[in-house]
Amino acid sequence: MQSPLGNVGLGLRREMLEDFLLSPPAYSQFFEVAPENWLKMGGKFGQQFKALTQQHQFICHGLSLSLGSPNALDVAFVKELKQFFDEHNILLYSEHLSYCSGSGHMYDLMPIPFTEEAVSHVADRIRRVQDILERKIAVENVSYYAAPGQEMSELEFTLAVLEEAQCDLLLDVNNIYVNSINHHYDALAFMQAMPTDRIAYGHVAGHFVEAEDLLIDTHGAPVCDPVWDLLAKTYQHHGVFPTLLERDFNIPDIAELSAELSHIHALQAAQLNSKGVA
Repeated sequence: MQSPLGNVGLGLRREMLEDFLLSPPAYSQFFEVAPENWLKMGGKFGQQFKALTQQHQFICHGLSLSLGSPNALDVAFVKELKQFFDEHNILLYSEHLSYCSGSGHMYDLMPIPFTEEAVSHVADRIRRVQDILERKIAVENVSYYAAPGQEMSELEFTLAVLEEAQCDLLLDVNNIYVNSINHHYDALAFMQAMPTDRIAYGHVAGHFVEAEDLLIDTHGAPVCDPVWDLLAKTYQHHGVFPTLLERDFNIPDIAELSAELSHIHALQAAQLNSKGVA
């Protein structure tokens, strides 16, 4: 799909603000934030954030829309998001293909049961959100550690939601790799089955190796070689698309972040050069 974004992005965290205002990291052409962290932000941080959104491309990756929740959709919250997106010229909005609320807020991303009933439920909620926002959203293939009530595979479930909701995809390459180890499937086959024309952008991140057969998606470490390799193969199969580096804690200095951003850029350049694209 045609994207309004640059090719390389970085997840912006509050502790990065002052440094980024002075000198944004090399190769980062767009930034991503969780809107929940900025909706009510005022004072110094609010002013700094506004200055950045006036100067750079921004997208939002939500944490609490809770697409799989049995509770009623929080329409008031979605309307707040719309106002925030308009105020800050947010180019894209994505959410996790998961849920985080039921009888209360769980402050974690829980796996949606891989069932036909859940496909219909989630797709209906996505369509309602898109109607309110008056824009398509992207949903992210998430990492998960259990699959309660599973009647279909993660791949079948993800493809069914994308088709029924007519939404876009945030393709998280690290999550594919993590899940392939934890749930013993072929990461390459999963990646290749994703619909190219639905990919709005991608994520890469680091994870924690708990055991040989258990990886934890932490966003707290450098991207590992197998994930870089999978990203390169993803570009070979789907073509180059905007790709964002996530780092949520153990945040290194800008030089180290820039090195990882440079790696994304290099993989993209290699693919474009192989296709004869300037």
